[in-house]
Amino acid sequence: MGVNFKFFIAKTLGQLAFPILKIMPTGGKSFPGLVYLNMAGKESLHDLAKSQIDQGSILITGTNGKTTTTTMIINILSKDFNLATSVGNNTIYALTTGLLHNKGQMGVFEYGIRDIQHGTPDLICDQIQPIGVVYTNISREHTQVAGVKNPFKDYVRAKTLLSESMHDGVLITNADDPNTTFIGTNKEKDNHVVYYGFELDDYVDIFDEESVKCPNCDGELTYTKKYFGQRGDYTCSCGFKRPEPNVKLTKFVQDNNKYIITIDVDAYNYHKKDSIKYTLDMELPVIGMHNLYNCLATIATYTVFSTSENIKENILDFFREYEIPVPPGRFEILKVGDKTIGVGQGDNGDALKVNALLMKNYIDDEFEFIYTTPDTNEEEIFEDHCLSIKALNPDKLVVLPGRVSSETAETYYNQIKDNYDSEFYPVEFDFEKRIDKVIELIKNSQYKNIIISGCGEEIIFWDELKNKIKQLNL
Repeated sequence: MGVNFKFFIAKTLGQLAFPILKIMPTGGKSFPGLVYLNMAGKESLHDLAKSQIDQGSILITGTNGKTTTTTMIINILSKDFNLATSVGNNTIYALTTGLLHNKGQMGVFEYGIRDIQHGTPDLICDQIQPIGVVYTNISREHTQVAGVKNPFKDYVRAKTLLSESMHDGVLITNADDPNTTFIGTNKEKDNHVVYYGFELDDYVDIFDEESVKCPNCDGELTYTKKYFGQRGDYTCSCGFKRPEPNVKLTKFVQDNNKYIITIDVDAYNYHKKDSIKYTLDMELPVIGMHNLYNCLATIATYTVFSTSENIKENILDFFREYEIPVPPGRFEILKVGDKTIGVGQGDNGDALKVNALLMKNYIDDEFEFIYTTPDTNEEEIFEDHCLSIKALNPDKLVVLPGRVSSETAETYYNQIKDNYDSEFYPVEFDFEKRIDKVIELIKNSQYKNIIISGCGEEIIFWDELKNKIKQLNL
């Protein structure tokens, strides 16, 4: 069978598979990509990308903020281009399904990676040949993949490989995160690199100082400013240091229910082959500091890839009208009767810190924290979570298993129980029973403010829990 004919048949069969998704369970959403790749082979993904995308694709990855950032980039770039897009991808099959689904002048695709074996990031980069890769941040996340311990260095390496073979493109990365900066500095020789970050003198991180290793020499970084977790202004004795951001937040004032911010931009534009310089003065709702990073990544990406002569005006118009999306299962603040309830996934250290910071904007009284634990071999995540719990200092701490093992959850509980007014409920590995227990705890709580966060599945636990909380009559 000729190569072109085989590609045509595989593409046609893959596209014909989309109606089947309507009758398949959630896990079948990658089925069209599976059909195509099984017939044409993974090395044919390049041919599919070329046939579906005219100018090139942008890939977005990181530990936190991928979906929110991707969604914002899609919405603002769609003002300039007809886009082929998809979010929530973490395998080659899901990404291929996104490519099969629609054609566009440009492609914008989220790509989450936990390890090299399952994410195949090097193959994705080789086949897609992106013109841009966007990094949000890289911090300790799931240390197990398919039951196998995944060291943090391997996790960082997997993220790095998504841009490893990119040449003459633009890498957009977080200057405040040493892990994403290290990726950027190593790509400067064969790509343009645009850094984004904070440049604030009076912002103070509420969390305890953590030792952060240099990604270049494994020594300890020295920070002059800490904005959020490992993000800040850092240097190392080996010479590695935070670069000057091209897109930077230079003013931040919180005034009741809004942020008043200034962002200075001096960044390379891919189409003009030159830098674009402007300043944004904006007001945003209280969206959390983490979402300010997502906004910076979006502004940087639009500045790099827009063909408009009115980039500044388009960005101001966009954020004037835009509401930051809350992806399924993610943290949001709910008002239920006389209670303020913050609820959503916080399955890594940064995510729980984000949730803690956002909740602190809405409470000024006693509160209860219902914490769902990590699993066996996820001690690093628990250690990171402990920093958030300590910073929050809840008046009441309730601990439930968040993943499989109730025994491991109790082990974690025993390490922190004496520091708080605390209780533990060893609910078995059944998400419906765990959701019912949380609802019971909410109904019986004496506190007007409750935060519920930690580990658990996005859709079948957190999204379902949020839906049930919204239906409560308190």
